[in-house]
Amino acid sequence: QVQLVESGGGLVQAGGSLRLSCAASGRTYSIYDMGWSRQAPGKEREFVAAITWRGDNTRYVDSVKGRFTISRDTAKNTMYLQMNSLKPEDTAIYYCNVNNGLFWGQGTQVTVSS
Repeated sequence: QVQLVESGGGLVQAGGSLRLSCAASGRTYSIYDMGWSRQAPGKEREFVAAITWRGDNTRYVDSVKGRFTISRDTAKNTMYLQMNSLKPEDTAIYYCNVNNGLFWGQGTQVTVSS
């Protein structure tokens, strides 16, 4: 089992920035991939970004490329999502997960006002 706790969400104006964190605990030695997904009201959950635990590969959905940066700190067992130039359409609950969705966090709300 891997436990995940997200933090860093909040309310920000359009054009602003936020940094989300996802702290992992438990069997962290089993992690090979971590990622972020989001779910906006009335919409399905969508993939946002992912990174291999080794850090040698990152992937992003097209809508966030150039604005969001995913990273991880293996010493802290923590993954981050730096979100810049936020838009109202980025408003959603952001969830972290490991190993292609094997375990999920509880989510953190991000609200971008126009």
